[in-house]
Amino acid sequence: MARLTRLQLISFRNFALADWEIAQAPVVVHGRNGAGKTSLLEAISLLVPGRGLRGARLSELARRAGGQASEGWGISGWFDAPGRSFTVSTGIRPDAPRQRCFLIDNEPAAKQTEIADLLSCVWLTPQMEGLFLEPASGRRRFLDRLVATLEPGFARLLASHGQLLAERVRLLRLGMAEPAWLAALEDQLARKSVAIAAMRLDYSLTLNAALAALPAPFPRAHLRLACPLAERLAQAPALSVEAGLREALSAGRAHDRETGTTNAGVNQADIDLLDTEHDRGAAQASTGERKALLVSVMLGQASVLRRHRAAAPLLLLDEPMTHLDAARREALAETLLAYDGQAFLTGTDQDQFRGLGGRCGMIALAG
Repeated sequence: MARLTRLQLISFRNFALADWEIAQAPVVVHGRNGAGKTSLLEAISLLVPGRGLRGARLSELARRAGGQASEGWGISGWFDAPGRSFTVSTGIRPDAPRQRCFLIDNEPAAKQTEIADLLSCVWLTPQMEGLFLEPASGRRRFLDRLVATLEPGFARLLASHGQLLAERVRLLRLGMAEPAWLAALEDQLARKSVAIAAMRLDYSLTLNAALAALPAPFPRAHLRLACPLAERLAQAPALSVEAGLREALSAGRAHDRETGTTNAGVNQADIDLLDTEHDRGAAQASTGERKALLVSVMLGQASVLRRHRAAAPLLLLDEPMTHLDAARREALAETLLAYDGQAFLTGTDQDQFRGLGGRCGMIALAG
């Protein structure tokens, strides 16, 4: 497993220049609201490919002073891993403000998968607590981010699928596409849709096995995938499912032209988190129960990555103790102390972390 030993930020968010030595034990980042606690976790999350735990645009990450944004920003992390030490850096240069770059040991990374081979992150943020009260699109993004940490090619498959969806809708609206042209596009769309459904289904089965093994008092969470394609894949060969989707896409052209969307396929999938002990979904649970269910999922995801990649991911937990009762705070603290990777937690009140018993590192942000 890779352990972060030093973190440096340059012109990032509210940090002009910051440099921290990082402890190996769980690290608590504390300070008042607005001090930059979440931004510090976000910086760590951006050391792996993707848009980080806030999903921010590149233009939103540069430090602003006097109403002006800096022309570039940078993040560097120094890591120790079995048999080697390495540095990962990312950011944008003033001469290329729309292009984010990655460096490994100060040399350009040929592919972002080189970074993914070295590091992985799992994170929990307060915004995720409303995930099951919002539209399904957010839940799909949540699931797909989890799948992508396990399947390096999944993000590219999703992007390609999204482009095909947009092109099909555009052609339908124009009303000028040849039927053969649409059929060829729908053939590609069907194949990619079934591949995505299969990966989501495989992941959900893997995660649920990990969730079933979590210790009490975390709730017995179970991820339920609501996807007709995945349900068919559990009973029929992939080629048969693809053929059925092609027929549905062809038959639905007139309706999809009117609605401006594609009404068949993985873009209509949804998920729910079930508390199996109380037999209810996250949408029906209390705020504290939803938080506990999400903590369970993050711990389950960390277990999955630890087993499949032979390395524990970095755990980034923003305000993890908020809404948890005393027993679950204590259980989470003990779990993190026993975790064989590295965990970062934020909070405004150090008393929330008494369960760590002084066995953690501390970063105090004055703001």
